[in-house]
Amino acid sequence: MIVSSLLVIVALSGCTTTKGATTTHGLFGGGKPPGSAAFISALQGGIVGRTAIELGDSDKQRALEAEYRALEGAAVGQPVTWTGRDAKGSVVAAAPYQVGSQNCRQYTHTVTVDGKDTLARGAACRNENGTWSPLG
Repeated sequence: MIVSSLLVIVALSGCTTTKGATTTHGLFGGGKPPGSAAFISALQGGIVGRTAIELGDSDKQRALEAEYRALEGAAVGQPVTWTGRDAKGSVVAAAPYQVGSQNCRQYTHTVTVDGKDTLARGAACRNENGTWSPLG
């Protein structure tokens, strides 16, 4: 009961209301940052980039954006899906944990190309500037 209450508090603390509209700022206060290309490139290809899957540039961009959104603000176990030209995928992040002063998350990324699913697993930690750096 305490854990579920804490998760609700954490989830709600990432939201603010402005004139009746709700704006989500993510679990770590970020939301979609300005100049998101730098935030996406900081993922260094993400875990999808460490697989043998070859994606076109637009599909790769969608996959990395989904990884960033999952790490930054998705609820535990909530899939962040993407659909590209030749592929689609789903990213699921686990509960945040601390490594030193950094917030980290493990996550999985399932990519479907030509009807075949490939599952990749990894972890990343959030830097002070809001970027995420992959572990390993």
